[in-house]
Amino acid sequence: MHIDRLEKYWIVIVAAVLGAFFASLLAAMLVFGLRLPSLPAEFVNPLALSETRFASPGLRDMGDGNYELTLTSLMWRFNTGSSERDADGNDIIRVPRGSRVTFFVTSADVTHGLMVERHNLNIQVIPGHVGRGTIVFNEPGEYKILCHEYCGAGHHRMHATIIVE
Repeated sequence: MHIDRLEKYWIVIVAAVLGAFFASLLAAMLVFGLRLPSLPAEFVNPLALSETRFASPGLRDMGDGNYELTLTSLMWRFNTGSSERDADGNDIIRVPRGSRVTFFVTSADVTHGLMVERHNLNIQVIPGHVGRGTIVFNEPGEYKILCHEYCGAGHHRMHATIIVE
C-alpha cells in the first residue's frame, strides 16, 4: 500500500503529539501526585443538615495530632463552628504545627468550592455530597480556605483562615 510522503509526516506528527500527551499524563500522576476526583465520602439531604454531623460543625481532636474539621459552605461563608472571627466576620481555626486535618464539607445551598492556599486540597462542594480531603500542616502560618466556584454576589468575600501555631 502506497502512502504519500506528506501523509507519513502527518501520521508521525500526530503519533508524537499523542505520545507527548500520554507522557504528560503519566508524569502528572507519578511525579506530581495528580489524581482524579474520588466519589463523595457520603451523601446527605441538604434540606436536613440539622440531622447530620453538619448540625454542629467544628474542629475535633482525634488524638495523635489528627483532627477532623466539619464545615458547611453557605452563601457566602464557611461555617466551621469556630467562635473566633476576623475583622470581616469570617471564621478562624487554630491547629498546632504538624497536625493532620481531615476536612468534611458539604453545601447547604449552591455549588461552592474549597481550596486551601499553598496546599494540594481542592474540593468541589455540591449540595448533598460530602467532600473529604486531608492536609498535614507542617509549616506555621496563616492559610486561607477559599471558595473557588462562583456562588453569587458575595463570593469574593467567602473565606476562612487556618492558623498553624
